[in-house]
Amino acid sequence: MVASEEFKAKIKAGEIFEALTLAMSQAIELEITTWVGSSATIINDSPPQPGSRIRTRMNLLNGQMENEVGSQFIGNGPYQELQKFHQAQVKQGCQMILQNLESLQKMFVVLNRTRSLLPQEHPPTKPVLDQNDNLLVK
Repeated sequence: MVASEEFKAKIKAGEIFEALTLAMSQAIELEITTWVGSSATIINDSPPQPGSRIRTRMNLLNGQMENEVGSQFIGNGPYQELQKFHQAQVKQGCQMILQNLESLQKMFVVLNRTRSLLPQEHPPTKPVLDQNDNLLVK
C-alpha cells in the first residue's frame, strides 16, 4: 500500500496518532528530478535518456544529499538554463517539507493535549449480582 493510502486508511480508522507517525516517517526524504525528453518519451512513459536529467535526493534525518547532473545540463549543453529551475524546485521542496514537519509537530502537540483531557479507560468491571442474580448498580 502506498504511504498516502495507508495514511488515509489510518485516519478513517480513527488511528490519528499512528497516521501522524507514518506521515513524519515519510517526510524525511525528498527527491526532485528534472528531465527533458521527446514527446514520444513522455507519451510512452519511458525513462529519460542518459545525460538528460538532473536529480537531487536529500535525507533530512541524516543530512545526506545526492546530486546527479546530466551532461546536457552543464557546459554548453542545450539545457544548462534548467539548472536554475531545478535548484529553485529543490529549495521550494525543502521549505515545503520543513513547513509540513512543523505542522505535523503541532498536530502531535494538540493530539497529546486532547488525549490527556479524555477520560481514562478503565478495565471492564465484573458485574455484581445479588443472591437472586439481580444486577446491582453502584
